[in-house]
Amino acid sequence: MQEAFRDYIRQQNIFNPGQKILLAVSGGRDSVVMAHLFKREKISFEIAHCNFGLRGEESKRDERFVAELAQKLNVPFHVTNFDTNAYAEEFRQSIQVAARSLRYEWLEKIRAERDLDYIATAHHMQDNVETVLMNLSKGTGIAGLHGILPKSGRIIRPLLFATREEIDLYEKEKEIAFVEDSSNITEKYTRNYFRHQVLPKLQEAYPEAIRNIGGSIERLREVEILYREAVETHRKKLLEKRGEEHFIPILKLQKSVPLSTITYELLKPFGCNTAQAQQVVDMLDSSPGKYLSTQTHRIYRDRKWLIITPQQTDIATHFVIEEEQEHVLLPNGQINITYKDATGDKPPQAATIGCLDIKHLKFPLLVRKWKKGDYFYPLGMQKKKKLSRFFIDQKLSIPQKENTWVIESDKKIVWVVGMRIDDRFKLSPQTKSIVQLEWRPA
Repeated sequence: MQEAFRDYIRQQNIFNPGQKILLAVSGGRDSVVMAHLFKREKISFEIAHCNFGLRGEESKRDERFVAELAQKLNVPFHVTNFDTNAYAEEFRQSIQVAARSLRYEWLEKIRAERDLDYIATAHHMQDNVETVLMNLSKGTGIAGLHGILPKSGRIIRPLLFATREEIDLYEKEKEIAFVEDSSNITEKYTRNYFRHQVLPKLQEAYPEAIRNIGGSIERLREVEILYREAVETHRKKLLEKRGEEHFIPILKLQKSVPLSTITYELLKPFGCNTAQAQQVVDMLDSSPGKYLSTQTHRIYRDRKWLIITPQQTDIATHFVIEEEQEHVLLPNGQINITYKDATGDKPPQAATIGCLDIKHLKFPLLVRKWKKGDYFYPLGMQKKKKLSRFFIDQKLSIPQKENTWVIESDKKIVWVVGMRIDDRFKLSPQTKSIVQLEWRPA
């Protein structure tokens, strides 16, 4: 056991000789054995114990036991007491989640204050198998199959190589004293159900189930590395960022194999779950215009692209331009305004510039997002046209439509910003004063 412990730390590069470790010790068999293993290896460590106040006198007994253990091993001891029930109620968490949050926050505080390198917990192979089976039952992706990692940030788990039976045998051989936690017996917690019901049944059918699944977890951890590399390759090929939006070419995505998995991995950072990813796959064969909303983004099916755009937040959608005002700042750009006398020169032809005859305008002008039912008379036409139809002719995507502004005067649209002015407000030989509007997108 001691040699296997030493080899595992070296093979997994969990920590280096000379580094100082904070051991989270509950007083139970696993964490006490861990402390003895560290002591025999002459690793520099300190002990920390959390009293969650959940088991009355038993919690106090555990605290006393761990304090005596630290004294016996001649290492520094840290202890804290939590009102876990009050914390769970205040933050509306289960007791298990509350205890975990309190525990790791406090352990990190002690680690930092004492300038220690890592926090060690006594998770072993059975804990890892339980975690993977629970993840499979809940339906997590490939990340759920790697189970508990030997090293995650400042947290290390140097006993993951050992089965419960190996830890029990070591404890008996070395005559190591420990205390039992009565909450480990109850089956009201999900993990304890797997521990006391599921795993024993598996071991009845397959006596080496724990060791076999543990070995598979190690291989799956390596498989995940290859998986992540493949996903990143697809991400670089398929995902293009343009400002706040991301674009995925539909034809290229459809040729990707496996399609559902690649789609899910591409869209997961945008709040998409597995069911929604399948809906997006179905959208690939639908007509343009369909979209799906996640908590953070909207995913549109355009003609040639899937367009991913952030969900609209509480942004002002109406702005006013007073006479002589020189600019107006919008969420996605700004409009610069110039007032000048007519010279007879031909106005700029850029779509981002709108030149209007000021005598037809009634201030203040209103800048707003377009809405269904809006219409105007596009420059050069004597017949009105709905903006929805105009946008189709311009082949705008849904995000482009949603980000389009109009300027109106006396409830008449005078400019579809950055696209076309209204024919009723165009310059003429009789024009004497001009207001020039220039759109500058962010």
